Amino acid sequence: MAEKVPSRPRRGRPRQAEVARLAGVSQTTVSLVLGGNKQGIALHEDTRARVLAAARELGYVPDPAARRLAAARNNLLGVFSFTATFPTAVEHSYYPFLVGVEQEAAAQGYDLVLFTGSSSGGAQAHEPGALDRVRLADGCLFLGRHVPDDQLGKLVADGYPAVHIGRRDEPQGLAWVGADYVAASAHVVRHLTELGHTRLLFVREDDDALASTDRERGFRAGLARYGHQDRADDRAVVVRTSRPEADITPEWVRTRLDEGVTAFVTEETDSGAVWRALQAAVTEAGLDVPGDLSLALLGSPPADLATAQSPTGFDVPRADLGAAAVRLLIAQMSGQEHEEPLVACAFRPGPTTGPPPGRAPRQDPEAGG
Repeated sequence: MAEKVPSRPRRGRPRQAEVARLAGVSQTTVSLVLGGNKQGIALHEDTRARVLAAARELGYVPDPAARRLAAARNNLLGVFSFTATFPTAVEHSYYPFLVGVEQEAAAQGYDLVLFTGSSSGGAQAHEPGALDRVRLADGCLFLGRHVPDDQLGKLVADGYPAVHIGRRDEPQGLAWVGADYVAASAHVVRHLTELGHTRLLFVREDDDALASTDRERGFRAGLARYGHQDRADDRAVVVRTSRPEADITPEWVRTRLDEGVTAFVTEETDSGAVWRALQAAVTEAGLDVPGDLSLALLGSPPADLATAQSPTGFDVPRADLGAAAVRLLIAQMSGQEHEEPLVACAFRPGPTTGPPPGRAPRQDPEAGG
Protein backbone atom coordinates (compact mmCIF):
# COMPACT_ATOMS: atom_id res chain seq x y z
CA MET A 1 0.00 0.00 0.00
CA ALA A 2 1.31 3.44 -0.90
CA GLU A 3 2.22 5.74 1.99
CA LYS A 4 -0.56 8.13 2.94
CA VAL A 5 0.40 11.74 2.39
CA PRO A 6 -1.23 14.42 4.57
CA SER A 7 -3.17 17.08 2.79
CA ARG A 8 -1.83 20.62 2.54
CA PRO A 9 -3.66 23.88 2.00
CA ARG A 10 -3.69 24.87 -1.66
CA ARG A 11 -5.22 27.44 -3.90
CA GLY A 12 -7.73 26.57 -6.60
CA ARG A 13 -9.71 23.42 -7.35
CA PRO A 14 -8.37 20.20 -5.70
CA ARG A 15 -7.23 17.69 -8.32
CA GLN A 16 -7.45 13.94 -8.59
CA ALA A 17 -3.69 13.61 -8.06
CA GLU A 18 -4.09 15.16 -4.60
CA VAL A 19 -7.00 12.85 -3.77
CA ALA A 20 -4.82 9.89 -4.83
CA ARG A 21 -1.92 10.97 -2.62
CA LEU A 22 -4.17 11.49 0.40
CA ALA A 23 -5.97 8.17 -0.11
CA GLY A 24 -2.76 6.27 -0.78
CA VAL A 25 -3.91 4.88 -4.12
CA SER A 26 -3.16 5.42 -7.79
CA GLN A 27 -4.75 8.24 -9.74
CA THR A 28 -6.36 5.64 -12.00
CA THR A 29 -8.16 4.20 -8.97
CA VAL A 30 -9.39 7.66 -7.96
CA SER A 31 -10.72 8.27 -11.48
CA LEU A 32 -12.42 4.90 -11.41
CA VAL A 33 -14.13 5.48 -8.03
CA LEU A 34 -15.18 9.08 -8.65
CA GLY A 35 -16.42 8.18 -12.14
CA GLY A 36 -18.81 5.58 -10.75
CA ASN A 37 -16.74 2.58 -11.91
CA LYS A 38 -18.72 2.20 -15.13
CA GLN A 39 -16.15 -0.37 -16.31
CA GLY A 40 -17.15 -2.76 -13.52
CA ILE A 41 -13.58 -3.22 -12.28
CA ALA A 42 -13.38 -5.14 -8.98
CA LEU A 43 -12.46 -2.72 -6.17
CA HIS A 44 -12.07 -3.43 -2.48
CA GLU A 45 -14.69 -1.57 -0.46
CA ASP A 46 -12.00 -0.17 1.85
CA THR A 47 -10.22 1.34 -1.18
CA ARG A 48 -13.42 2.96 -2.40
CA ALA A 49 -14.14 4.34 1.08
CA ARG A 50 -10.64 5.86 1.38
CA VAL A 51 -10.97 7.58 -1.98
CA LEU A 52 -14.38 9.05 -1.13
CA ALA A 53 -13.16 10.18 2.31
CA ALA A 54 -10.11 11.87 0.79
CA ALA A 55 -12.28 13.60 -1.82
CA ARG A 56 -14.59 14.91 0.89
CA GLU A 57 -11.68 16.11 3.03
CA LEU A 58 -10.15 18.03 0.14
CA GLY A 59 -13.46 19.33 -1.14
CA TYR A 60 -12.89 17.74 -4.54
CA VAL A 61 -15.46 18.65 -7.19
CA PRO A 62 -15.16 16.99 -10.65
CA ASP A 63 -14.25 19.27 -13.51
CA PRO A 64 -17.40 19.30 -15.68
CA ALA A 65 -15.40 19.82 -18.87
CA ALA A 66 -13.15 16.88 -18.06
CA ARG A 67 -16.18 14.75 -17.21
CA ARG A 68 -17.80 15.52 -20.56
CA LEU A 69 -14.57 14.61 -22.35
CA ALA A 70 -14.25 11.39 -20.38
CA ALA A 71 -17.73 10.35 -21.45
CA ALA A 72 -17.04 11.05 -25.11
CA ARG A 73 -14.84 8.06 -25.91
CA ASN A 74 -14.16 7.73 -29.61
CA ASN A 75 -11.32 5.18 -29.77
CA LEU A 76 -8.71 7.77 -30.70
CA LEU A 77 -5.18 7.76 -29.28
CA GLY A 78 -3.07 10.88 -29.61
CA VAL A 79 0.67 10.99 -30.34
CA PHE A 80 2.48 14.24 -29.51
CA SER A 81 6.14 14.64 -30.48
CA PHE A 82 8.41 17.36 -29.06
CA THR A 83 10.65 17.51 -32.11
CA ALA A 84 11.24 20.04 -34.87
CA THR A 85 9.36 17.87 -37.36
CA PHE A 86 7.03 14.96 -36.74
CA PRO A 87 9.20 11.79 -36.92
CA THR A 88 7.54 10.07 -39.89
CA ALA A 89 10.76 9.70 -41.91
CA VAL A 90 12.13 6.16 -41.74
CA GLU A 91 15.62 7.39 -40.86
CA HIS A 92 14.39 9.40 -37.85
CA SER A 93 15.35 7.79 -34.52
CA TYR A 94 11.75 8.07 -33.27
CA TYR A 95 10.24 6.35 -36.30
CA PRO A 96 10.51 2.79 -34.90
CA PHE A 97 8.58 3.95 -31.82
CA LEU A 98 5.75 4.98 -34.12
CA VAL A 99 5.83 1.62 -35.91
CA GLY A 100 5.23 -0.14 -32.60
CA VAL A 101 2.56 2.39 -31.63
CA GLU A 102 0.67 2.01 -34.93
CA GLN A 103 0.77 -1.78 -34.95
CA GLU A 104 -0.40 -2.11 -31.34
CA ALA A 105 -3.10 0.57 -31.72
CA ALA A 106 -4.49 -1.24 -34.77
CA ALA A 107 -4.44 -4.57 -32.94
CA GLN A 108 -6.36 -2.99 -30.04
CA GLY A 109 -8.95 -1.34 -32.32
CA TYR A 110 -7.81 2.28 -31.95
CA ASP A 111 -7.04 4.99 -34.49
CA LEU A 112 -4.23 7.53 -34.07
CA VAL A 113 -4.26 11.32 -34.07
CA LEU A 114 -0.83 12.88 -34.72
CA PHE A 115 -0.23 16.30 -33.17
CA THR A 116 2.28 18.72 -34.69
CA GLY A 117 4.12 19.34 -31.41
CA SER A 118 7.07 21.63 -32.03
CA SER A 119 6.85 21.44 -35.81
CA SER A 120 7.65 24.60 -37.69
CA GLY A 121 4.47 26.51 -38.45
CA GLY A 122 2.37 24.49 -35.98
CA ALA A 123 1.24 25.41 -32.50
CA GLN A 124 4.41 25.53 -30.40
CA ALA A 125 4.42 23.02 -27.56
CA HIS A 126 5.76 25.47 -24.98
CA GLU A 127 3.07 28.09 -25.58
CA PRO A 128 0.48 28.34 -22.76
CA GLY A 129 -2.33 25.86 -23.30
CA ALA A 130 -0.66 24.25 -26.32
CA LEU A 131 -1.21 20.74 -24.97
CA ASP A 132 -4.91 21.25 -24.30
CA ARG A 133 -5.75 20.20 -27.84
CA VAL A 134 -4.65 16.63 -27.17
CA ARG A 135 -7.91 16.23 -25.21
CA LEU A 136 -9.55 15.62 -28.58
CA ALA A 137 -8.16 12.09 -28.20
CA ASP A 138 -9.15 9.66 -25.44
CA GLY A 139 -5.54 9.60 -24.24
CA CYS A 140 -2.15 10.64 -25.56
CA LEU A 141 1.41 9.34 -25.93
CA PHE A 142 4.28 11.82 -25.69
CA LEU A 143 7.72 11.60 -27.32
CA GLY A 144 10.75 13.81 -26.72
CA ARG A 145 13.66 14.58 -24.40
CA HIS A 146 12.49 18.01 -23.22
CA VAL A 147 8.83 18.40 -22.25
CA PRO A 148 6.96 21.39 -20.72
CA ASP A 149 6.37 19.90 -17.27
CA ASP A 150 3.78 22.50 -16.22
CA GLN A 151 1.41 21.74 -19.10
CA LEU A 152 1.91 17.99 -18.97
CA GLY A 153 1.50 18.09 -15.21
CA LYS A 154 -1.88 19.80 -15.58
CA LEU A 155 -3.11 17.06 -17.90
CA VAL A 156 -2.01 14.41 -15.39
CA ALA A 157 -3.55 16.27 -12.45
CA ASP A 158 -6.84 16.54 -14.34
CA GLY A 159 -6.92 12.78 -14.75
CA TYR A 160 -6.29 12.85 -18.49
CA PRO A 161 -4.70 9.54 -19.61
CA ALA A 162 -1.11 10.27 -20.66
CA VAL A 163 1.99 8.14 -21.16
CA HIS A 164 5.49 9.36 -21.94
CA ILE A 165 7.87 7.12 -23.85
CA GLY A 166 11.10 7.34 -21.90
CA ARG A 167 10.33 9.92 -19.22
CA ARG A 168 10.14 8.84 -15.58
CA ASP A 169 10.47 11.56 -12.93
CA GLU A 170 8.43 14.63 -13.77
CA PRO A 171 5.62 15.51 -13.44
CA GLN A 172 4.48 13.42 -10.49
CA GLY A 173 2.00 10.72 -11.46
CA LEU A 174 2.91 10.60 -15.16
CA ALA A 175 2.89 7.04 -16.54
CA TRP A 176 5.88 6.04 -18.65
CA VAL A 177 7.64 3.26 -20.49
CA GLY A 178 11.39 3.26 -20.76
CA ALA A 179 14.54 1.37 -21.67
CA ASP A 180 17.00 0.16 -19.04
CA TYR A 181 19.85 2.48 -20.03
CA VAL A 182 21.63 1.98 -16.71
CA ALA A 183 22.15 -1.77 -17.10
CA ALA A 184 22.90 -1.49 -20.83
CA SER A 185 25.53 1.22 -20.30
CA ALA A 186 27.19 -0.77 -17.52
CA HIS A 187 27.37 -3.75 -19.91
CA VAL A 188 29.27 -1.65 -22.46
CA VAL A 189 31.76 -0.59 -19.77
CA ARG A 190 32.19 -4.24 -18.79
CA HIS A 191 32.97 -5.12 -22.40
CA LEU A 192 35.64 -2.40 -22.59
CA THR A 193 37.30 -3.41 -19.34
CA GLU A 194 37.37 -7.04 -20.44
CA LEU A 195 39.24 -5.88 -23.55
CA GLY A 196 41.87 -4.39 -21.23
CA HIS A 197 40.90 -0.70 -21.05
CA THR A 198 41.64 0.92 -17.69
CA ARG A 199 41.03 4.58 -18.56
CA LEU A 200 37.57 5.30 -20.02
CA LEU A 201 36.01 8.70 -20.67
CA PHE A 202 32.27 9.34 -21.07
CA VAL A 203 31.50 12.42 -23.20
CA ARG A 204 27.90 13.69 -23.14
CA GLU A 205 25.85 16.73 -24.06
CA ASP A 206 25.44 19.33 -21.34
CA ASP A 207 21.77 18.92 -20.48
CA ASP A 208 19.69 17.18 -17.83
CA ALA A 209 17.67 14.83 -20.03
CA LEU A 210 16.84 11.69 -18.05
CA ALA A 211 18.07 9.42 -20.84
CA SER A 212 21.50 11.06 -20.60
CA THR A 213 21.52 10.91 -16.81
CA ASP A 214 20.67 7.20 -16.85
CA ARG A 215 23.47 6.48 -19.30
CA GLU A 216 25.94 8.33 -17.09
CA ARG A 217 24.71 6.40 -14.04
CA GLY A 218 25.25 3.15 -15.89
CA PHE A 219 28.72 4.23 -17.03
CA ARG A 220 29.75 5.09 -13.47
CA ALA A 221 28.19 1.91 -12.11
CA GLY A 222 30.13 -0.11 -14.69
CA LEU A 223 33.39 1.55 -13.68
CA ALA A 224 32.69 0.89 -10.02
CA ARG A 225 32.01 -2.80 -10.64
CA TYR A 226 34.29 -3.74 -13.51
CA GLY A 227 36.82 -0.93 -13.91
CA HIS A 228 40.30 -0.49 -12.52
CA GLN A 229 40.66 3.27 -12.68
CA ASP A 230 42.59 4.71 -9.77
CA ARG A 231 40.00 6.00 -7.34
CA ALA A 232 42.58 8.50 -6.03
CA ASP A 233 42.93 9.95 -9.50
CA ASP A 234 40.81 13.14 -9.57
CA ARG A 235 40.78 13.45 -13.36
CA ALA A 236 37.19 13.46 -14.59
CA VAL A 237 35.70 10.29 -16.01
CA VAL A 238 32.74 12.27 -17.42
CA VAL A 239 32.95 15.35 -19.65
CA ARG A 240 29.96 17.52 -20.54
CA THR A 241 29.93 19.79 -23.55
CA SER A 242 27.38 22.25 -24.91
CA ARG A 243 29.48 22.82 -28.06
CA PRO A 244 30.72 19.43 -29.26
CA GLU A 245 31.87 20.73 -32.66
CA ALA A 246 34.05 23.38 -31.01
CA ASP A 247 35.22 21.45 -27.95
CA ILE A 248 35.99 18.02 -29.41
CA THR A 249 38.94 18.66 -31.69
CA PRO A 250 41.87 16.51 -32.88
CA GLU A 251 44.06 18.28 -30.30
CA TRP A 252 41.51 17.54 -27.54
CA VAL A 253 41.45 13.84 -28.45
CA ARG A 254 45.26 13.62 -28.53
CA THR A 255 45.49 15.33 -25.15
CA ARG A 256 43.11 12.77 -23.65
CA LEU A 257 45.21 9.95 -25.15
CA ASP A 258 48.34 11.48 -23.63
CA GLU A 259 46.56 11.44 -20.27
CA GLY A 260 46.06 7.69 -20.61
CA VAL A 261 42.50 7.49 -21.95
CA THR A 262 42.17 4.58 -24.37
CA ALA A 263 38.37 4.35 -24.80
CA PHE A 264 35.80 7.07 -25.42
CA VAL A 265 32.10 6.44 -24.71
CA THR A 266 29.27 8.73 -25.76
CA GLU A 267 25.48 8.72 -26.02
CA GLU A 268 22.76 8.65 -28.61
CA THR A 269 20.78 11.90 -28.79
CA ASP A 270 18.41 13.47 -31.31
CA SER A 271 21.31 15.28 -33.00
CA GLY A 272 24.12 12.80 -32.34
CA ALA A 273 26.35 15.87 -31.93
CA VAL A 274 28.99 14.32 -29.67
CA TRP A 275 29.31 11.14 -31.75
CA ARG A 276 29.66 13.23 -34.91
CA ALA A 277 32.33 15.43 -33.33
CA LEU A 278 34.29 12.47 -31.95
CA GLN A 279 34.34 10.67 -35.27
CA ALA A 280 35.38 13.83 -37.13
CA ALA A 281 38.15 14.63 -34.64
CA VAL A 282 39.55 11.09 -34.69
CA THR A 283 39.55 11.02 -38.50
CA GLU A 284 41.18 14.45 -38.78
CA ALA A 285 43.84 13.44 -36.25
CA GLY A 286 44.72 10.43 -38.41
CA LEU A 287 44.04 7.98 -35.59
CA ASP A 288 43.01 4.37 -36.14
CA VAL A 289 39.91 2.86 -34.54
CA PRO A 290 40.27 0.53 -32.72
CA GLY A 291 44.05 0.38 -33.11
CA ASP A 292 44.85 3.68 -31.40
CA LEU A 293 41.65 4.09 -29.37
CA SER A 294 38.23 2.51 -28.95
CA LEU A 295 34.85 4.21 -29.41
CA ALA A 296 31.51 3.07 -28.00
CA LEU A 297 28.05 4.56 -28.48
CA LEU A 298 25.29 4.09 -25.90
CA GLY A 299 22.49 3.72 -28.42
CA SER A 300 22.46 3.95 -32.20
CA PRO A 301 24.27 6.39 -34.52
CA PRO A 302 22.40 9.03 -36.53
CA ALA A 303 20.97 7.56 -39.72
CA ASP A 304 23.31 9.54 -41.96
CA LEU A 305 26.32 8.10 -40.11
CA ALA A 306 25.07 4.50 -39.95
CA THR A 307 27.20 1.98 -41.85
CA ALA A 308 27.02 -1.73 -42.56
CA GLN A 309 29.00 -2.27 -39.33
CA SER A 310 27.46 -0.46 -36.38
CA PRO A 311 29.65 0.81 -33.51
CA THR A 312 29.94 -1.09 -30.25
CA GLY A 313 27.07 -0.17 -27.92
CA PHE A 314 23.49 -1.29 -27.49
CA ASP A 315 20.21 -1.21 -29.38
CA VAL A 316 17.10 0.44 -27.94
CA PRO A 317 13.98 -1.73 -28.54
CA ARG A 318 11.97 1.18 -29.92
CA ALA A 319 9.11 -0.72 -31.54
CA ASP A 320 8.61 -2.77 -28.37
CA LEU A 321 8.55 0.40 -26.29
CA GLY A 322 5.96 1.98 -28.60
CA ALA A 323 3.70 -1.07 -28.33
CA ALA A 324 4.13 -1.19 -24.54
CA ALA A 325 3.18 2.50 -24.32
CA VAL A 326 -0.08 1.84 -26.17
CA ARG A 327 -0.98 -1.04 -23.87
CA LEU A 328 -0.20 1.08 -20.82
CA LEU A 329 -2.29 3.99 -22.11
CA ILE A 330 -5.30 1.77 -22.86
CA ALA A 331 -5.05 0.20 -19.40
CA GLN A 332 -4.96 3.67 -17.89
CA MET A 333 -7.99 4.77 -19.92
CA SER A 334 -10.01 1.73 -18.86
CA GLY A 335 -9.13 2.02 -15.18
CA GLN A 336 -7.15 -1.21 -15.08
CA GLU A 337 -4.15 -1.75 -12.84
CA HIS A 338 -0.98 -1.00 -14.76
CA GLU A 339 2.76 -0.70 -14.26
CA GLU A 340 5.57 1.13 -16.01
CA PRO A 341 7.76 -1.47 -17.75
CA LEU A 342 11.53 -1.12 -18.04
CA VAL A 343 12.65 -2.84 -21.23
CA ALA A 344 16.13 -4.35 -21.62
CA CYS A 345 18.45 -3.14 -24.38
CA ALA A 346 20.47 -5.69 -26.36
CA PHE A 347 24.28 -5.35 -26.29
CA ARG A 348 25.70 -4.69 -29.75
CA PRO A 349 29.29 -5.80 -30.47
CA GLY A 350 30.99 -3.75 -33.13
CA PRO A 351 34.29 -3.05 -34.91
CA THR A 352 34.97 0.24 -33.06
CA THR A 353 36.38 -1.42 -29.93
CA GLY A 354 39.40 -3.61 -29.37
CA PRO A 355 42.25 -4.04 -26.89
CA PRO A 356 44.22 -0.87 -26.06
CA PRO A 357 47.56 -0.48 -27.85
CA GLY A 358 50.04 -3.09 -26.65
CA ARG A 359 47.57 -4.94 -24.45
CA ALA A 360 45.59 -8.16 -24.71
CA PRO A 361 42.07 -8.61 -23.39
CA ARG A 362 42.02 -9.48 -19.71
CA GLN A 363 40.13 -12.46 -18.33
CA ASP A 364 37.31 -11.53 -15.95
CA PRO A 365 36.47 -14.37 -13.55
CA GLU A 366 32.90 -13.04 -13.29
CA ALA A 367 32.40 -12.92 -17.05
CA GLY A 368 29.68 -15.19 -18.30
CA GLY A 369 28.94 -16.43 -21.75
